[in-house]
Amino acid sequence: MTHGIITAGLAGFGTGLSLIVAIGAQNAFVLRQGARRHSVLAVVAICALSDALLIALGVAGVGAFVTAWPPALTLVGLLGGGFLICYGVLAARRVLRPAPGAALSSQGADAGSARRAVLTCLAMTWLNPHVYLDTVLLLGSLAADRGDLRWAFGIGAGLASLTWFSSLGYGARLLSGLLSRPSAWRVLDGFVAATMVTMGGLLLVRA
Repeated sequence: MTHGIITAGLAGFGTGLSLIVAIGAQNAFVLRQGARRHSVLAVVAICALSDALLIALGVAGVGAFVTAWPPALTLVGLLGGGFLICYGVLAARRVLRPAPGAALSSQGADAGSARRAVLTCLAMTWLNPHVYLDTVLLLGSLAADRGDLRWAFGIGAGLASLTWFSSLGYGARLLSGLLSRPSAWRVLDGFVAATMVTMGGLLLVRA
């Protein structure tokens, strides 16, 4: 029995990691916050806890309800697509018109910017239909195939999310030397802008 639990947990860890490693809107945001060393703990916690909650809902069988009511994903797709495009436009603006000293903006963030980071992260997570598809529907259905071991599979997937976002958020600070140059920030913001606008456009088209 113990061997079965470990096997299911490792399967969940590997599956969860394979779904979230691909660079998307959420990962790009965490990467930028980590590179700036700004609200990293809050951002990582929001992403990991949100995934854990959604995975738990999927394992508990909520995915069947979502599938039965497609307009829910359509609405989230419209809201999320619009939000991502707006965020992408702001990132593109930073590329074209960088603020003086932007490369050093990782220090001394005020409460307002911390609040914005938290709200943006919440929106980036909960207005992204891909999050629901990957966690509630896909991981939920894969967990169901494990029968009595479905919760071990779900815990493994949740740990994969925590591991990935922690590594991404805190590992990004290793780039601090490179990102001391304004030109490097423009490249990063250009990457963020392209990712956000592309994913936002795809969400709107699919919705």
